[in-house]
Amino acid sequence: MLKVNNLKSGYGKMIVLQDVNIYVKEGEIVAVLGPNGAGKTTLLNSIYGLATIHEGEITFEGTPIHKMSPHDIVRMGISYAPQLDNVFPNLTVLENLQMGSYIRGNDPAIKNDIEEVFNIFPEIERRKNQKAKTLSGGERQMLAVARALMSKPKMLLLDEPTAGLSPKAGATLMKKIKEIRDSRGVTILLVEQNVRRALEIADKGYVLVSGRIIKEALAEDLRKVDIEKLFFMGAKS
Repeated sequence: MLKVNNLKSGYGKMIVLQDVNIYVKEGEIVAVLGPNGAGKTTLLNSIYGLATIHEGEITFEGTPIHKMSPHDIVRMGISYAPQLDNVFPNLTVLENLQMGSYIRGNDPAIKNDIEEVFNIFPEIERRKNQKAKTLSGGERQMLAVARALMSKPKMLLLDEPTAGLSPKAGATLMKKIKEIRDSRGVTILLVEQNVRRALEIADKGYVLVSGRIIKEALAEDLRKVDIEKLFFMGAKS
């Protein structure tokens, strides 16, 4: 579904990623693991049209998207929940979801889709008339994912969805992410610093260190590897 080939990207003249290759099949959950500053967010920003592409190609369902703008990419079927500034704080939960469906215009199915999202995230349904800034950290992250779902994406990009959450809230959100894949068939590319949590739900993983992919393997095989040691070794090489 998604192919990232020989990607060299960054911001302006600053290069962050070098020769990155990633492949995501339809229906997979793929985790990108790495330490802080590895370039994980830049990878998602590159896919979503928010970074500068210097070399390489990104294709989605066979169509090159690396020269497209974010609003065109979301219409292609990719939605993004960034780590920060991922909800509208002064809008209610319900208004945030409606904003997530903006590209769908007056689609009569939107109301039903909001109910479906609330079935996945009953925690935020109870607060649907509250402003997003009043939510807890876990509820806000749930709303960010729910908002991203409202564009009816084929693929969901998630950047550190459990960052800053308690272990319990983080585990709950990860279960919800797996449920989204299992029940709705949404393909997921997940950037996550918590290796154990990510590999519990992922099918495959990539280890990204200092802007380069240093390992690719099935999640079950990566669970047997000392990933933190890989982080250190990759940073030194």
